[in-house]
Amino acid sequence: MVAPIALAVRVVLASAWLSSCLVVAQEEGATSPWNRFRGPNGTGLAEGQYVTQIGPEQGVIWKREFPEGHSSPIFSAKLMFLTGVEDEKIYTYAIDRADGATVWRKQGPRPRRTEFHGKNGPAAASAAVDADTVIVFFDEYGMLAYDHAGKERWRMPLGPFFNIYGMGASPIIVGDTVVLPCDDGKASYVIGVDKMTGDVRYKVDRPNAVSGHCTPVVYQPKGKGPQFILPGSFLLDSYDAKTGKRVWWIRGLPSEMKSVPVLLGDTLWIHGFGSPQNNKGRQIELVEFTAALEQMDKDGDKLINKDELTDRRVGRYFQFLDLNANGTLDADEWRLCRASFASVNAAMAVRVGGEGDMTDKSVLWQYYRSIPQLPSPLITNGIYYLLGDQGGLMSTVRADTGEFVEKARVGEAGDAYFTSPVCGDGKVYLLSEAGLLTVLAAGKELKPIHSAEFGEPCFATPALVDNKIWLRTHGHLYCFGETK
Repeated sequence: MVAPIALAVRVVLASAWLSSCLVVAQEEGATSPWNRFRGPNGTGLAEGQYVTQIGPEQGVIWKREFPEGHSSPIFSAKLMFLTGVEDEKIYTYAIDRADGATVWRKQGPRPRRTEFHGKNGPAAASAAVDADTVIVFFDEYGMLAYDHAGKERWRMPLGPFFNIYGMGASPIIVGDTVVLPCDDGKASYVIGVDKMTGDVRYKVDRPNAVSGHCTPVVYQPKGKGPQFILPGSFLLDSYDAKTGKRVWWIRGLPSEMKSVPVLLGDTLWIHGFGSPQNNKGRQIELVEFTAALEQMDKDGDKLINKDELTDRRVGRYFQFLDLNANGTLDADEWRLCRASFASVNAAMAVRVGGEGDMTDKSVLWQYYRSIPQLPSPLITNGIYYLLGDQGGLMSTVRADTGEFVEKARVGEAGDAYFTSPVCGDGKVYLLSEAGLLTVLAAGKELKPIHSAEFGEPCFATPALVDNKIWLRTHGHLYCFGETK
């Protein structure tokens, strides 16, 4: 376990790191600390002063109608970048931060149509931005790169993908390399691309990963090149960002991973939820494929179809297990099926770094109750916030030990959460699918200090940048801040 004093030191170091990100951004004058999904290295944490009282008619600096999309606001020093859908066409937008006006809009190719889950869509991934480049990804095409003036630099067709939900992970930029995870049911991989030319530097297979939606975070080991840490089915992997070499990993994740990990100092927090069947104590042990064929393969085709399954619990998840959607399970699908039902929903803290399998050395603690599926972790004031997908419930545990602190309803009982919590100025901001904004005091009891109804579906995680709160609903963009 991590001693409280050790955690305090790490929090101070993490705060210093966050401040340095802001200083660099100000000196360069070309980008912003919120230049990827969930802001500074995916933490959801922002420095600055942020108003508490916001809503459709409160604290509004500007508001405008905006096309549908699930991508979150991403920033350079002067612009906001989003993706969206208009008239069945997909676009990348650059928005003037001062007044919300569209500076440029670029249409992307849409050569195919994906059958998305109801909470996903064709403009789901958030952009990645640095001092001179904007990267976007669309499930129905692939990646596109622009400069800040909107000139297309390159395009890269990818897919089609076999993800039962549709793709959801966002790209990141590490130095001069664009990193994009592509975890699906058929051929998962992570790709590294030269940000200026679009040339592929590496494409690394991820044979255990299925239907993932995790966006990686960057880890900078002392005296070595940067790595990116990417959760996926059953494994937390760290790769060399320049070469794509898998450096170290940790076992113990469930089969479906959707949340972004949080790295502060040398500690990383992550949680994952596969299904209710993966709650601790409900695991199913399945025999190996050869034995399964002997027991279940009635038609002798050396495959297992849904009607041949002898365990109804397994049959209920058949559509998720049949990764290529051909109506049968082959040897590889059965291997992943066995691993899926043996896995456990959990939140965990790990110490980053090392080589090879670091599970036994680096897992600090695990927690197994009320694990979110979609909302990512938020770590602030020594507390790990776990926002439930359904029911408006939130749990908190001590970030250093995983010890339970509190569980309370912070939203509406019939509501759901697709977005992730963010924090700035001692305030935690939550945005529900039905459009309920809730504000909590960070590190205090789970009692809302403000709430507001936006009256529209919300699937985009808010952004906190330069003392302003940027929020996207189904049909609008908002900029909030001090209006006096």
